[in-house]
This record gives sequence, C-alpha cells and structure tokens, in this order.
Amino acid sequence: MISVRNFTRKYADLTAVDDISFDISPNQVTAFLGPNGAGKTTTLRVLSGYLYPTSGKIEIAGHDLAENAQHCRKLTGYLPENNPLYEEMEVFEFLEWSGLMSGIEKPGLRKTLDSAIEKCALSSVIGKNIGTLSRGYKQRVGLAKAILHNPQILLLDEPTSGLDPNQADETRKLLAQLKKEKTVVLSTHILSDVKAICDRVIILNKGKIAAESATSDIAVNYAGERRITLVLKKDGNQADFQEKLSKIEGVNSVSAKEDGNETVYEITTMSSLDLRERIFNLCLQEKAPMLELYRKSPSLEEIFRNLTQ
Repeated sequence: MISVRNFTRKYADLTAVDDISFDISPNQVTAFLGPNGAGKTTTLRVLSGYLYPTSGKIEIAGHDLAENAQHCRKLTGYLPENNPLYEEMEVFEFLEWSGLMSGIEKPGLRKTLDSAIEKCALSSVIGKNIGTLSRGYKQRVGLAKAILHNPQILLLDEPTSGLDPNQADETRKLLAQLKKEKTVVLSTHILSDVKAICDRVIILNKGKIAAESATSDIAVNYAGERRITLVLKKDGNQADFQEKLSKIEGVNSVSAKEDGNETVYEITTMSSLDLRERIFNLCLQEKAPMLELYRKSPSLEEIFRNLTQ
C-alpha cells in the first residue's frame, strides 16, 4: 500500500528524516513510535503530500508521490497533530463544508456525511459548535473530516495525545473499526496505543529507523539481553552451582542471592535460544531442588528506552 525507499527530508541544515526505507501493508494499523523530534510528524506530512521529500522515492498504492501528488492526496486522509478546526462552526456545517472543499458532489454528499458521522459516533453533537466540544469529540470531528472522501489510507498524527483515558480508549476502538476497511498509519509516543491497536511498529530515533517489526514479535526481535530466573531450595550441595550455570553455552552472567530457604539465580544471555531446557537439565544432573524457572521478556517500554536513549 505504501512503499518508501531512501527517503530523506531536510529543513535547511537540519536533517529531520535520514535515508529511511519501509513498506506498509494494506488493512493494518502501523505506528511510527519515537521520542519528540524523531521524525514522525515529518514522515506523515510527506506521506500526505503536504511536504515533499528532499530525496528518495515514495509510492502510494502504486502511484509515485512526486509524479502524481494530487491523485495520491485523494488516496489519503490526514489528521494533523494540532487538528485544525473552525471552532465557531457547527459540527454538521463544518463537515458539509469540508466535503464540498474536498470535491464531493452535492447529490451524494448527505449520504457521505451520514456515513462519517455514524462511523465516528458524532450524532449526539451534530448541531453543536465545535468550540464547545471536549477534546475527544474534536478528535472525532477531525477523523470524520479525514474519512469524508473515503480514502484508502488514513494518516493520523498523535491521535490520542491529550485525551483522558476514556477518550483515548474510545479513539482506539474507532481506529480498530476503521482498520477493517482502510490502512491506518499513525504516529505516537504513547506506548499503550501501540500495544492496544497496532499490528506493526516502526521505531524512529533521530531521523533513522531504530527498529521495525510486527508488534507481537518486537520483544523477540529486539530483546537485547534476556533474563532468566531460577529459584532453588537451599541444600548443602550447591556451593559451585553458580559456576556450573555460568558454563552453560549462551550464558553471559549469573548472579545469586539468598532469600530465606531459597537461592535465586538471575541469568542473562544474548542468545536467541531458549536456555531454560539446558538449565533444567543441569538441575536434574545436579539433583538441585528447583522451585521456579522462568524467562522474562523485555517490555515494549524497555525496548523503546534501549533503542532511543
């Protein structure tokens, strides 16, 4: 659906995005995750056709963005971070005007408006001035505007930023519904958004891609150092057990601490292999009374910090 090759965007001497390449598949929610200044907003602005790349090639649904910018804009709906709205207008009035400005013909406009209003759950506020709405409803109005012309792709910049937990949850549910018929690309620094609704994540840091993975696989693909905990019941035959653990192939380090009648071993490894079987076999061989053995995968928060610090 979206293909990006060697994309760079500079502002004078500042390189906001530095030679990145990626693909985005249809009917998925893909997140650009990164700290402030990572290049997320610039990337979305270029994909929307609002800005042009300094260099590189971008295709939207098979169309070259540089050669067919107007057509590519018709294929995308864009919700900027600041969600520009005319707050003195009523919701319906604003959406009607937005539909006309986007080129929707009058005979089919009412049906289009009704569909967007239903999808974004705006019927209860349709006659109210936008300026009187909560931030959550304003986001819904912005989303309704973005989908009026029935784009194949939605580009959303920080769609849940500033929302309270209930509003953020409602927005996530709406995006999950929209994903069934559209490709959704969003930028965020809110990790709960990624975990809740995103199929794929691209982590940006200082204008470069630091990680790219299916959300479900990122802990495996970018775990870095892995940790395994082994708990043994203390007995008199474990004096050199820590040393034996450290000699298992793939083990980086082993630390031990006493906890009442138990000894807790913390084992680290950079190996992608699951070392628990080898540790279990050592316990059997040494007749060590094992109480617990478990592996702790790093959280998305830990991976994010490791990749962006």
